[in-house]
Amino acid sequence: MAKKTTQIAIYGKGGIGKSTTTSNLSAALSEMGYKVMQFGCDPKSDSTNTLRNGKYIPTVLDTLREKSTVKASEVIFEGFHGIYCVEAGGPAPGVGCAGRGIITAVELFKQQKVFEELDLDYVIYDVLGDVVCGGFAVPIREGIAEHVFTVSSADFMSIYASNNLFKGIHKYSRSGGALLGGVIANSINAPYSKEIIDDFVAKTNTQVIEYVPRSVTVTQSELQGKTTIEAAPNTAQADVYRSLAGKIANHRESKVPAPLEIGELREWAAKWGDYLLAMETGTIRTEQASNL
Repeated sequence: MAKKTTQIAIYGKGGIGKSTTTSNLSAALSEMGYKVMQFGCDPKSDSTNTLRNGKYIPTVLDTLREKSTVKASEVIFEGFHGIYCVEAGGPAPGVGCAGRGIITAVELFKQQKVFEELDLDYVIYDVLGDVVCGGFAVPIREGIAEHVFTVSSADFMSIYASNNLFKGIHKYSRSGGALLGGVIANSINAPYSKEIIDDFVAKTNTQVIEYVPRSVTVTQSELQGKTTIEAAPNTAQADVYRSLAGKIANHRESKVPAPLEIGELREWAAKWGDYLLAMETGTIRTEQASNL
């Protein structure tokens, strides 16, 4: 009997560090002995770059445009520590749906039973989370991913994107869609950043899986075209990603989040804005913090 492949989707606002987090997660899981495939679902097709020394790979959609029939093996490339790398790709500029590559690639891999053939432990989908619609919602909507995690900083637009994702999960959960594993809090250095994220997850009935600080080690590694796990394996930042991998490997139960309505989210954000301004100007009082 073939082993069960765990499929995970990592969502996040563009530029929030989603692909960086995903690639380091993949690298850390592979270090732990798991067989991993990273499935890039961003039209920029750069999810797997740091697993392959900064090199781009042909995408599923580009390959299909060149030939009518494609074998999955033609669009799977090996990366760091034997990680299988795939980029779904996007349409030609100005034409078609940006999420179309996900739909096409997932269907191709299903038909050819790729995950079973490769005997994978994990498939990790790296998905743009600014707009949870069309192709970008496929891992959630069709229950392809068993667990969904979102990468978010304490910035409002990042939290706004995460809250929209929660709305999508909440909607599709009624028809067998994927559930939320939690939030990967990224760029968490200032104490107030952690407080904001902690408050947000408490308000939306979810949890923080890991706090990931901003680190120049990540920048240095990516300038070499590598993950932190590969380029700086003995650093504190690499250990944070290993901790994240361990928690996700042990994660079993995801649930339906309780997203905030836009009015509630704005009111919540405004209170935090007032709090931070008061803290900056030195007028903050203890009771103000407790009322957030």
